[in-house]
Amino acid sequence: MLSLVGVKCKCSRKGPKIRFSNVRKLEIKPRYPFCVEEMIIVTLWTRVRGEQQHCLNPKRQNTIRLLKWYRVWKEKGR
Repeated sequence: MLSLVGVKCKCSRKGPKIRFSNVRKLEIKPRYPFCVEEMIIVTLWTRVRGEQQHCLNPKRQNTIRLLKWYRVWKEKGR
């Protein structure tokens, strides 16, 4: 029997709005048994704060646009 005691979802808090130009890496993790929804983790880079990771809400319109943009950008080989 699988015990999930003490296991938490990594994306319990959702990150802020982001600029597409600051995105360095985008990871889409599947929904785990202890998470309500799939995890979308984005790594951003800014001059002031350096690299930071944020979780995004997969239901927000801005996140859906980011996923479309990232797929097109990646297909172009950048």
